[in-house]
Amino acid sequence: MKMKRALVTGITGQDGSYLAELLLSKGYEVHGMVRRSSTFSTQRIEHLYDPLEHVRSDLKLHYGDMSDGNGLSRLMREVAPTEVYNLAAQSHVRVSFDQPAYTAEVTAVGTLRLLEALRDFQDTVDYKIRFYQASSSEMFGQASETPQRETTPFHPRSPYGVAKAYAHWITVNYRESYGLHASCGILFNHESPRRGESFVTRKISRAVARIKMGLQQKVYLGNLDAKRDWGFAGDYVEAMWLMLQQNTPDDYVISTDETHSVREFCEIAFSRLGLDYREYVEIDPRFFRPAEVDVLQGCSKKAREKLGWQPRAGFAELVATMVDADLELAQKERTA
Repeated sequence: MKMKRALVTGITGQDGSYLAELLLSKGYEVHGMVRRSSTFSTQRIEHLYDPLEHVRSDLKLHYGDMSDGNGLSRLMREVAPTEVYNLAAQSHVRVSFDQPAYTAEVTAVGTLRLLEALRDFQDTVDYKIRFYQASSSEMFGQASETPQRETTPFHPRSPYGVAKAYAHWITVNYRESYGLHASCGILFNHESPRRGESFVTRKISRAVARIKMGLQQKVYLGNLDAKRDWGFAGDYVEAMWLMLQQNTPDDYVISTDETHSVREFCEIAFSRLGLDYREYVEIDPRFFRPAEVDVLQGCSKKAREKLGWQPRAGFAELVATMVDADLELAQKERTA
């Protein structure tokens, strides 16, 4: 049997780091694509890979960029993967309004370039490469029904959502046109202590910890009444892997099937450290989107039945885990 070799774009992100852990635990040889910069951006995977010592033989990083089609083709030939996980994107919804062209270039057209590289390489090997596309609940946007399922029409309300919708449909098109084993995971919001600090959940958990340590006085947020279906990223990457273990490719909604508001997140996060969020949270109009998405809630029945997947971490547990991790960081920050 051919050794399983995975290529993961976006490996240095939240999801990429958890996915790398999972794949390594299952005996994969993991190859990650990272963008070249003047500083290391591998903090989330440094417990797996030393960027200076290169000590692991089963985890290798390669420079690459979703805007470079020729580079993606070379990388595909060099790695010769059995599975490809496309997690690379400009993934911040609010930022996508400020950088719509860049978001489209990386998130939408970048996926097309990767699929073309895979399709060309597929013709040279005698095994079926399996491809995972990270789709997003933001594609639903102003949803016509609640909860949202695989058959719910898309109505994205941000350049990010539009770019993800293109990437989703071009993946479906390549599956249907060229017979690629390509699956899309329509993931609803998923968080962790590894979430980027500019995302609202991590912004809140970090602020709570720093306020408790006397390092910060306020946190400025946008729409506190927006409701999302929040899960734990570590649970969600397992669903990605399960999709590529199926004989037939398909698309799946991955969600907890329940919603909570940003306000609820604040209440639980601040109360975790004995604080009242109303004393520290202020509304800043800059953080409202030009087109708001008020409620997103998934229906993951298909994934639960066909993949045998289900989320393990509950909402309150997720919030507590994030606050506790940021409290540890804030304590170190204060000591320093």
